[in-house]
Amino acid sequence: MKPQIITFLIKCPDQKGIVSKLTHFFYQEGFNLVSAQQYTNSIDGMFFMRLRIESDDTVLISKEQLEERFARLAPAYDIVWSVDYGNKKQKVAIMVSHTTHNLYDLLQRNKEQKLHCDVKMVVSNHTKLKPIADMFGIPFYHLPVTKETKKEQEQQLIDLFDSNDIDLIVMARYMQILSNDFINHYPNKIINIHHSFLPAFQGANPYMRAYERGVKLIGATAHYATQDLDEGPIIEQDVERVTHESTPATLKAIGADIETMVLARAVKCHLNNQIIVDNNKAIVFPETGE
Repeated sequence: MKPQIITFLIKCPDQKGIVSKLTHFFYQEGFNLVSAQQYTNSIDGMFFMRLRIESDDTVLISKEQLEERFARLAPAYDIVWSVDYGNKKQKVAIMVSHTTHNLYDLLQRNKEQKLHCDVKMVVSNHTKLKPIADMFGIPFYHLPVTKETKKEQEQQLIDLFDSNDIDLIVMARYMQILSNDFINHYPNKIINIHHSFLPAFQGANPYMRAYERGVKLIGATAHYATQDLDEGPIIEQDVERVTHESTPATLKAIGADIETMVLARAVKCHLNNQIIVDNNKAIVFPETGE
């Protein structure tokens, strides 16, 4: 039987002996430590850790017992934690409007099993991208929205996502501003791609504003959606150098390529449990070969 990899994400106030205490706990419970990644924010006095442990037939403790025993340890060190057992693919919904590149890229990566997830649906306020969803055999839902029907449409979205047990929502250029109620229903479960290197050029039409400013770098940012537009915890960013000869059209074309890479990396980090959110900052641990 193949060993099971269990991932713990941990944050707590920094304190002496915390690494020893955590690793010793899992050793006592019979687990093999596969990897331990840690980061200490000395300015805020916070400690973050991503622990991956291996469970096999020699481990006699159940999931319930493991969580119960760790929960007894946590209060003494003010530990906030989560655990993932790696045996369940997260269910993903992709939201889009008009642009094709992010949707096509994510569905192609999913088809090639480069993303550890189950894309359950594509949802759009338009029908333009239905052929792409059909091409990959993914159910497509058309939920049009106007200013007057926004509340009702978002409730339809919530009903659709909740009835399908969606774990992650990816806004692959869904060009609608989500309400606070909707965002709060899925905390740290909505990833948005913004076609700018935030915090520069927030909001709409960043490529035109970048052109008007004569930027020398064009970029993209993937972040968790929060109540503050384009100000959620940043997961991934990248840039490409451009020149004064770049037009809004060429900036847009260059930006599209950056967007696909940035969004795919951000989604992969989320699916691999590499992210701890602390206030409005995302602590993103690098891959360890998993």
